[in-house]
Amino acid sequence: MKEVSAVPDIKCTVSECHYNEGMRCNAPMIQVERNNTASASTSSHTRCETFKKKA
Repeated sequence: MKEVSAVPDIKCTVSECHYNEGMRCNAPMIQVERNNTASASTSSHTRCETFKKKA
């Protein structure tokens, strides 16, 4: 059986995100998608779909 590893430390500077704890993403899963482009060649072509606005 394949061993499942923990999510690595992911730096996040979006203080408005619910999952941001001390400049680290604490989400149980990270989903990144293309930002309305057919392909991505720079970070501006991507977006974090995991973002959840703080209450």
